[in-house]
Amino acid sequence: MNNCDAIVLGAGAAGMMCAAVAGQRGRRVALLDRAEAPGKKILISGGGRCNFTNLHAAPERYISANPHFAKSALSRYTPADFLALVEAYGIAWHEKTLGQLFCDGSARQILDLLLAECAKGQVDLRCGVETGVVEQREGLFHVAGVAAPRLVIATGGPSIPKMGASAFAYELARQFGLKVVEPRPALVPLTLGGDDLLFRELSGVSAEVLARCGKASFREASLFTHRGLSGPAILQISSYWKRGDAVRIDFLPDATPGWLVEAKRVNPRASPRRALPLPERLAIALAERLALPGELGQASDKALRAAEARLTDWHFTPTGSEGFAKAEVTVGGIATSELSSRTMEARKIPGLYAIGEAVDVTGWLGGYNFQWAWASGQAAGLAIAEV
Repeated sequence: MNNCDAIVLGAGAAGMMCAAVAGQRGRRVALLDRAEAPGKKILISGGGRCNFTNLHAAPERYISANPHFAKSALSRYTPADFLALVEAYGIAWHEKTLGQLFCDGSARQILDLLLAECAKGQVDLRCGVETGVVEQREGLFHVAGVAAPRLVIATGGPSIPKMGASAFAYELARQFGLKVVEPRPALVPLTLGGDDLLFRELSGVSAEVLARCGKASFREASLFTHRGLSGPAILQISSYWKRGDAVRIDFLPDATPGWLVEAKRVNPRASPRRALPLPERLAIALAERLALPGELGQASDKALRAAEARLTDWHFTPTGSEGFAKAEVTVGGIATSELSSRTMEARKIPGLYAIGEAVDVTGWLGGYNFQWAWASGQAAGLAIAEV
């Protein structure tokens, strides 16, 4: 198939969804990917079990320069819709915390589902294709010897380059005069230095915390690493963090005001580190930084209240993040102002579409980005079928 109705660049979650939807509605679709096999990021997602959606997916759980852009696609293709597809293929699944849905078996099941859906639509899947120059001539897009009146950019962002990720989507968008919101790593561990170096000695220690940055806050586990901070709470907050921002940690989100003073009243000879309901190594480190005396009874109530206040609002100033190499996704991308929220088509270039992670829409950790891939892919696929 060297002449077709649509070319989809990128055989990831969004690209396969789009190709399958358009193909099953009678459109001839060529799905091209430079990798030797499709869906590489799908296979490693969710620890190999693919966190394929989240029951709580909603526009306010996505980051974008236009927070309203994702509403249309997400409302027209919901987690229930994709779950119905999963169940139609007999794939067993389970819900983890916070609405996260995973395969009982393997992420391979989700990839096989998408490949089967593409096969139903007679999609021409070609892997190992070097895209080369993309041109538009006489109303057709020309890519790697294939020509079509419609072209879908579904090549993702630059996160996890070892899986073949690149900034190709942005280069292509700029080629056609579309604006790009400056990309940065998201869902990524943060690094510490300076006065916070002490905490890197706690590598491997985890605790449930409330992490804040600006107006964003997440209550989940945090993890100290040899480079800084990680764990779900930190990965979530990293999507909102910018260089120079402080990350504020409440180490005791369930504590009631005055708890440390009360602990002193109950057992004045207790050491501060024994009073902290935290992993021992973390409690020791925090007690040392608070510079409290050896026994609670030796500290004034004022000093204990000050310690409480700091434990519930401990400021870290990360030196940076671990970058795109460790980032699960990318914040930023092709500007939503350039696209129709209903069809994902570029306003200035009829026939050009952008979907998935290539677009400036980034979800929270926990299946949200897959749901955006399904929803945006469905929107573009339907739009191509309607033409």
